[in-house]
Amino acid sequence: MAANGDSQTVSEYIVHHLTNLTYGKLPEGYARYDGSTAPEGGQWTLAHGADEIAAMGFNAVHVDSMLWSVGLGIVFCWLFRRVATQATAGVPAGWVNFVEMVVEFIDGTVKDTFHGRNPLIAPLALTIFVWVFLMNLMDLIPVDLIPHSLMLAGVDYQKIVPSTDPNITMGMAIGVFVLMLFYSIKVKGFGFVRELTMNPFNHPLFIPVNLFMEVVGLLAKPFSLGLRLFGNMYAGEMIFILIAALFSVGLFWMLPAALLQIGWAIFHILVITLQAFIFMVLTIVYLSMAHEDH
Repeated sequence: MAANGDSQTVSEYIVHHLTNLTYGKLPEGYARYDGSTAPEGGQWTLAHGADEIAAMGFNAVHVDSMLWSVGLGIVFCWLFRRVATQATAGVPAGWVNFVEMVVEFIDGTVKDTFHGRNPLIAPLALTIFVWVFLMNLMDLIPVDLIPHSLMLAGVDYQKIVPSTDPNITMGMAIGVFVLMLFYSIKVKGFGFVRELTMNPFNHPLFIPVNLFMEVVGLLAKPFSLGLRLFGNMYAGEMIFILIAALFSVGLFWMLPAALLQIGWAIFHILVITLQAFIFMVLTIVYLSMAHEDH
């Protein structure tokens, strides 16, 4: 897990490992890294470097984040479906026992936290917890293993931890936010408007103040939900990369770097689990608040 000191500086090594494999449209006439220029009408292509990513703008897609997140979602569905087909009335064992423990734990958390009646909440909480956990778990794979292996196949960039991409974490947070709005309107009806305009000061003169405060508080929920997960996982990945860069310094740093990697990986097991749990619990709490009609 070392940087290639002959061809990359430590700074270039870090930037490379934090760059997504990006697909987008370069503007017409853009001068590319290989000396070519984008043809008339622009060019849809994989970006090579931060400059090309910036030139692609908002329409660029992080291909690696999309593929890894969707792939891990498929793995989650396949594993839990397999367990569901193997479950029997007898005493569970092995993987079936582990999955049943996870399901019972999340079901108990939902019963303790969610105060409404909605059959969607428990499956949603299970999906969020396991999916986020699997995405976070990718952080424990050595930082050079997959990116350098794919470089041999001609793939220049590869970020394998989807939760270090704010597009992924904010996408999930916005999904939760849409559900919050949907159930707030469905359960409370006009009461949701009154909640936004007449709290905390129950007087018509304070409607603008109330509306501003409530809307800011409402919009803060998806931002805090998505950015909290992104910030913690991005920081964890950065530390792994910095420790890996020590391997290129010299033989003296090999043993300390290896010990640091092992120690941080063990501690990070707690971090990735806790972040998945926090994201799940906050989702349940926010949806519970959307179901509470005062």
